[in-house]
Amino acid sequence: EVQLVESGGGSVEAGGSLRLSCAASGDTYLDYCVAWFRQAPGKEREKVAEIDNGGALTYSDSVQDRFIVSREKGKGTLAWYLQMDSLKPEDAATYYCAAAYGVWTGCGDYEFWGPGTQVTVSS
Repeated sequence: EVQLVESGGGSVEAGGSLRLSCAASGDTYLDYCVAWFRQAPGKEREKVAEIDNGGALTYSDSVQDRFIVSREKGKGTLAWYLQMDSLKPEDAATYYCAAAYGVWTGCGDYEFWGPGTQVTVSS
C-alpha cells in the first residue's frame, strides 16, 4: 500500500501558476499509476492528468497544454507533481492525487487517495 499527501495549493490570480506535490510513503518501491483529480463544489470529480507506471502521460482537454504532470523517484523518495500554468477561474477546485497498481491492461482502480489540496483562482 501507499499513502499520499498533497501540498502546494493556494490562491492565485487568473493567469498565474501553482505547482502541486504528491508525496508517497509506504510501499514506495513499486511503480504506480498516478492521476490528479479535481472536484469543485457542486461538480463531479474530474480526472485532469495521469502518469502511468510506464511514464506515459495523458491530460484532459480542459488542461491540455497548461498542466504538466511529472514523477520523481529516488532512493527513499517517491513523489509526483502537477505544474499548473495559465490558471483560469474554472480551475478552482480541490485537487487530489490518487495511485493505482499497474496491471497488464494499464492502470488498475485508483484505490489510494490523498486528502486533497485547495486551489483558488481569482479573476
